[in-house]
Amino acid sequence: MSLIRALSKELEARSDNSLRALFAARPDLISPMAPDFAALAARASARVSVQRALERLNKPEMQVLETLHLCTNTDTGHSVSAAGLKKVIAGSTLTALDRLLAKLQELALVHRADPPAGSPAATARQRFYLPVGSLKDVIGIYPAGLGRSYTELVRLQPAYAQRVVQLVAELHHSGEDIQAASTPMDAALALQRWTATPEKVHAILATAPERTLALLEKFGDWAMGAVPQAQRRASVTHENSDVGPIDWLLARSLLVPLDAGHVELPHSVGLALRGGYIVEDFTLSPPAPELGSTSASLRRNAAMGAIAETLRLAGELLFAVREQPLATLRSGGVGVRELRRLAESIRCGEHQTAVLLELCALAGLVRLDVDSSSWVQPPSLEWLGLPRQEQWLWLVNAWLASERAPSLVGQRLAGPTSAAHPGGASATINVLSAEAQRPDAPVVRRRILEILNELTAEAAAPDGKAPVLDAQAVLQRAEWAQPRMARRFSSLVRGILEEAEILGLMGSGAFTQLGSAIAAGQPERALDILGEHLPAAVNHILLQADLTAVAPGYLAPELSETLLLMADAEGQGPASIYRFSPTTIRRALDAGQDADSLLAFLREHSATPVPQPLAYLVQDTASRHGRLRIGTSASFIQSDDETAIMDLLREARTSALSLVRIAPTVLTSSASPRETARVLRELGLSPALQEAEPAVVRFKRTAPGPGSVRPVYTAPRTAPPDDDVEAQLSVLRRQQPAPADSTGETATQLGLETLQKAIRLKQAVTMNVVDSLGNANTETVVPVSVSGGRVRVFDPAKETERVLSIHRIIDVEPAGEVHS
Repeated sequence: MSLIRALSKELEARSDNSLRALFAARPDLISPMAPDFAALAARASARVSVQRALERLNKPEMQVLETLHLCTNTDTGHSVSAAGLKKVIAGSTLTALDRLLAKLQELALVHRADPPAGSPAATARQRFYLPVGSLKDVIGIYPAGLGRSYTELVRLQPAYAQRVVQLVAELHHSGEDIQAASTPMDAALALQRWTATPEKVHAILATAPERTLALLEKFGDWAMGAVPQAQRRASVTHENSDVGPIDWLLARSLLVPLDAGHVELPHSVGLALRGGYIVEDFTLSPPAPELGSTSASLRRNAAMGAIAETLRLAGELLFAVREQPLATLRSGGVGVRELRRLAESIRCGEHQTAVLLELCALAGLVRLDVDSSSWVQPPSLEWLGLPRQEQWLWLVNAWLASERAPSLVGQRLAGPTSAAHPGGASATINVLSAEAQRPDAPVVRRRILEILNELTAEAAAPDGKAPVLDAQAVLQRAEWAQPRMARRFSSLVRGILEEAEILGLMGSGAFTQLGSAIAAGQPERALDILGEHLPAAVNHILLQADLTAVAPGYLAPELSETLLLMADAEGQGPASIYRFSPTTIRRALDAGQDADSLLAFLREHSATPVPQPLAYLVQDTASRHGRLRIGTSASFIQSDDETAIMDLLREARTSALSLVRIAPTVLTSSASPRETARVLRELGLSPALQEAEPAVVRFKRTAPGPGSVRPVYTAPRTAPPDDDVEAQLSVLRRQQPAPADSTGETATQLGLETLQKAIRLKQAVTMNVVDSLGNANTETVVPVSVSGGRVRVFDPAKETERVLSIHRIIDVEPAGEVHS
């Protein structure tokens, strides 16, 4: 029976609660809604859906599933029970295996099957299982890290097939207990019998050169390895002292060359080296890492200091961007020169500045202005006026939801070197460039926070000490909890831990109470914790006679912003020094301040009297400010007739031009030259447009940009809404279920299943194919391969090969005739 049809019958027999659990674990099965159980089974067997399901399995679940795959044959219906798996999984028990198999069955990754033909009567009470048909494609060619069999290698490696008969003959003539062979397939079978048991393989390796066993241990987790000149010819006739371990293994086919640089350890050899077990390290408990510890007070103080410093630097960064926007590169992102200028402005390291700039950008505190191709601060930025606790939560929510990985900035780009780096050095990821985009970042980030929370709870000490967690401990737990996602974790975990330190979710290497609240989805509790422990912002400064001001702590955002306008910050940390100079006072005057307002601000916020030198500096600079004035003009109007100029000033219909008289015969306008000319023509005048005039300044008036929107983080949904689940159950439980092959979705999956099985068995199929004119023709062919929506078939009647589009195939059924 078809595996999809068998799974469909099993799903139909389930209870509603069992189906609800399935939909919660695999929400993609009902998106969109499945019309019947056949379509549901087809989706559950689809490669993409199975791949998603496997990403959520932990290590023991994956080990059982991979072992089940190796011990079964979906083409012949050879199934296996928990008792059969126990023989090849070291350290397992029937109770544990039955529980894991039931979990896999609940996820529709395996289904119940009949016992294999010829099974003893004692096995009748055991439960036998088969995996879904697409599992082989999803797991890959090395399930459980074991290689392929000799027969499969002979079939798929033509170069090896040409030599294997000679290799077996040399082994036979040298006295090895192996049968001679006349064909590549017979030679492969002889090699499999020669290496069938651990005892036989260890007897063969007894005469191996030194370091051979050490070399084979490197294949313990993966069957393929890199070897230079892997296809070199080696002979068994040489003395062991004359050859190295690789040549010795190649000569005896204990390693099989794949290409010029790679070899593979065959399945039977790898299994024998593991003592006949497919899985050697089976355990139901996650590994417990060895962790250091730190005091709760030290963790809290480090986290609060990091948060206060991040908020201070973010405020200074926004001020620097507002004063001078960041130019972008033609390839996207901000260049190293601009980043270095910004780092010098906020007195911070370049990497820390890059991460901080990324955080500000993903939080909407800076945005790209498409007209000027530069990063600017949005107008009416709400963040600047919020309390520090809410500023922090704004940044954290944006970080959790962002599909960017800020810490990737500065890392090398994979792939060929670009024209900009002809010397062979690869390019690096620029800040705010597209290369730092990672669509899976929110899911990985959330999972890492959950792992940090789990490890902290498990290692909690009665004396209140907190465990110190590093990337290795997190990766070790992630590889156990979700081994299929280990590569994603390994590329992001160190950067995420660094970003968590900056945001105060970790302190002194330990996961903080703030991080625990965020991981649990309790932002209000995090705000309460932060409000209790974060030092209050300082609202005063200490003015000194040397034209400096000392901040005795982290300043309030409003005070810090105004002070940065009239003084340059020096040093780092909370106790910063601000230096006044004619340039800084002039900067404040340019922003619309005057001497009286500046001195009033200093008197209000200074805990000491305003020193006389500083008062003189402010008054003297203000007295010389504004003698020359610079304004903005988009166009000008010139006429020799002063009366006409005065008439234009008095004309109400020219009010939109904002005309200003700067000379008896010259007016300036805030509108563009063409807009100004249009208005004048509507008044019946005939102006001459001089757009090529060098003195004309052109600009584009744009509506004020939207203010920043406060980010609200919503954890990625892992289960479908209850209403969708109930609606799906209602459709599936209707009184007249559809036939198993009624929908196009089901028919396509059934057809692909039949074609792939026929390819593996070299079996002919009967296909109903529609030609370009819409005529249906029945053909009996042997499928060769399926890929890209096309199937390549061999027509025995015409002795030719053809390529057919799958969408033209109406129906596929096995023909029952097997071709060699």
